[in-house]
Amino acid sequence: MNSQPFQLAACAEMLWRDKPMQWRVKRLTELGFQVGLWNWPEHDLAMLEKSGATFSIMNGYLTGRLSDDAGADELLRSARETAQVGKRLGVARLNLHGTGLGEGGLPVVPCQVVTGALWLKARDTLARIADMADEEGVSFTLENLNLPVDHPGVPFGRAEDTRALVSSVNHPRLRLNLDLYHAQIGEGNLIELCRSCLPWIGEVQVADVPGRMEPGTGEINYAAIARALFAMGYRGPVGMEAFASGDPEAALQAFKTAFTL
Repeated sequence: MNSQPFQLAACAEMLWRDKPMQWRVKRLTELGFQVGLWNWPEHDLAMLEKSGATFSIMNGYLTGRLSDDAGADELLRSARETAQVGKRLGVARLNLHGTGLGEGGLPVVPCQVVTGALWLKARDTLARIADMADEEGVSFTLENLNLPVDHPGVPFGRAEDTRALVSSVNHPRLRLNLDLYHAQIGEGNLIELCRSCLPWIGEVQVADVPGRMEPGTGEINYAAIARALFAMGYRGPVGMEAFASGDPEAALQAFKTAFTL
């Protein structure tokens, strides 16, 4: 068997960092990859719209938080604004986090203890987001993040937490962005994690550990994960959100090889 059952994408911000974004988007498209983006105000939207690229995912908000009244209202406003940009570019999924992230990926409002009241408010906020997504005809994902290395103080960071929230809302326009790099650092047991999250996965994101570089540079056996995902029946998007250890095209080939069966 030598087939590509998944929709492969790569984060444009993390590759060819010395090249302009227009060049990166064009090259990813030429190589057959969908394009992942971060925050839309950093980009020339007219250029992206004309690029011919297929955009897999983009941050779905600029400001706001899940678990307090003011933050939730701001998140909904920001997410609705971003939904308009997502529709303009044809972005498949708009991504959320447990709280707003600031400089260096650190939470704008750190949270060390997540109470039951915060859980209930987060679930209510996500339900509002899902209803808004229905109105706008877009889809959102909630991404897990690791606490030990990259995002200390982020509430609802573990994949166990994001799965609990998304499954409790149980809305077709709210799915999981299951990031296996973050999950390996925070939880491990990745194949069983994929299995338990499967009904709610909107996208799987990958990078190796340690270093957050392409598959094959660290400890994660992504070829085995690809086989397991296929056996589970997953045929959806897999995005490489990783830096290149050397040549970006070699990194993309290593990613593609790991997810070719």
